[in-house]
Amino acid sequence: MDKPKILIVDDDPDLRRGLNLRLRANHFETAYATDGFSAIAMAQKERPDLIILDIGLPAGDGFVVLDRLQQSAQLSAIPVIVLTARDPQYNRERTLKAGACAFLQKPADNNELMDVIRTTLNPVWPGTAAPALPSH
Repeated sequence: MDKPKILIVDDDPDLRRGLNLRLRANHFETAYATDGFSAIAMAQKERPDLIILDIGLPAGDGFVVLDRLQQSAQLSAIPVIVLTARDPQYNRERTLKAGACAFLQKPADNNELMDVIRTTLNPVWPGTAAPALPSH
């Protein structure tokens, strides 16, 4: 079975590098884009199983990317996790209404990020499920 592919969309090279290392260590393939324009092109080319998207991007911010993904018949089913340093009080609700499946604040806790990724991918990639919590 192929590994799930995650498209990282962020203009910060250090963050992309760190996410790439974390995701590959957890058995995911990765691709990346550095701005809003290339995010759509890479999503069309790579057909990722999930997109991790920053909001503050050059050449089309994350909201533009979310809108274009939602309007595309080929890309609208790809789940998007927003990972941003922007104000969560305003942006959490806005990103979820725009089509994101989750919102995380930078810097994200590694375990929380991996749990959200696994939970999001579980219906498509059952082997990515997070360990079950003990029942009481």
